[in-house]
Amino acid sequence: MPESDLLVLIKAARAAGEVASQFDGPSAKLWHKPDEAGPVTEADLAVNDMLQEQLMQARPQYGWLSEETEDSSARQQASHVFIIDPIDGTRSFINGDKTWAHSLAIAEHGQITAAVVFLPMLNKLYAAARGQGASLNDAQLSASDCEDIFTAKVLTTQANIDPKHWNGPVPDLQRHHRPSLAYRLALVAEGRFDAMLTFRDSWEWDIAAGALIATEAGAAVTDKHGAALRFNSHEAQTKGVVSSGCKLHPQILSRLAYNS
Repeated sequence: MPESDLLVLIKAARAAGEVASQFDGPSAKLWHKPDEAGPVTEADLAVNDMLQEQLMQARPQYGWLSEETEDSSARQQASHVFIIDPIDGTRSFINGDKTWAHSLAIAEHGQITAAVVFLPMLNKLYAAARGQGASLNDAQLSASDCEDIFTAKVLTTQANIDPKHWNGPVPDLQRHHRPSLAYRLALVAEGRFDAMLTFRDSWEWDIAAGALIATEAGAAVTDKHGAALRFNSHEAQTKGVVSSGCKLHPQILSRLAYNS
């Protein structure tokens, strides 16, 4: 019997962790992408090469979208596409921190159907398949049932607290931060935090895997306008991300300036 897409991703994510662990983040060779697109290290590239070889060998008919591979319009002709961030949180990796992740997802006709977020330094493997729930190291996940924005623990950056993003006074959020967007979404799925917000246009490879994991754990996940996320788009971006427990989500959206 052929392996499921989820098992293919899990095996690849663990292999990615082995490749990345061969590099020391602070001393890894480093380049800066043009247009202030952020840093990339030799570890990012090595993990990307390994993942592309392993995953495309397992599913040669699938398309490919990765932060570290030049994009091609051919992926939009495929019914299924891998959406990959070899190392999400590269700055964290460079700093020698542990909260970077491998983010692997498969989209089918614009919807994520299988996803893995793996933090090898913390031995945390989040996984989900559409309609089958989400797990952390095989333990089922359930999102928060918080419904009060004033008591909610929210993962977001200081920039998102700027009044320009909000209708009326900015809620006095309990703000926290993690560098990896994939990990932020996974932490919402885990119920350790009640919400995550990012209002900048978000690259699909940063959020695809985490979005399914959060959704399968019972969280709501939309863009900043409240629209459902679609993947394998031409731009490979969404209009930000808002994810929280389902009771809290309408309250957050109603307070955003984008929905006035």
